[in-house]
Amino acid sequence: MKTARKSLFVGVAGLSLVGTVAGCAPSATSPTTSTPAATSATTSAAPSSSLATSGTAAGYKDGTYSADGNYVSPNGTETVGVELTLAGGTVSDVKITEHPTNPNTKKFQGEFAGGIQAQVVGKKLDELSVSKVAGSSLTSGGFNEAVEKIKSQAK
Repeated sequence: MKTARKSLFVGVAGLSLVGTVAGCAPSATSPTTSTPAATSATTSAAPSSSLATSGTAAGYKDGTYSADGNYVSPNGTETVGVELTLAGGTVSDVKITEHPTNPNTKKFQGEFAGGIQAQVVGKKLDELSVSKVAGSSLTSGGFNEAVEKIKSQAK
């Protein structure tokens, strides 16, 4: 009986130690929330005269570009449309075209579309990579895929 108590005590102590260590470790999947660096002053679209061929230091041409990106949800493959306006290699405007296939997709793409501007306007195109926007985490995969296509278009 004494051996059983000792084994139980050692087992409980070991689990407590594991729980403590795990609680102190940084979470690899915790979303990083960036404070919106963009203000209303940076959300205006580039003048139409700059949409032609002016280049930037990053090698991206000013203009408005669009692409679709795909991602997998519990309902299957989904698509989200992304339109970015670039000025000096920086995003000056973003628009999302929703392509929902069901009510859940519509909800999450709508939330994503409502929160994406604060996440990307004012950032350099090469810095864009979102993970979770306004509670929608899967839509960001399609957004990031579309951004890669837009980078190729804007070169």
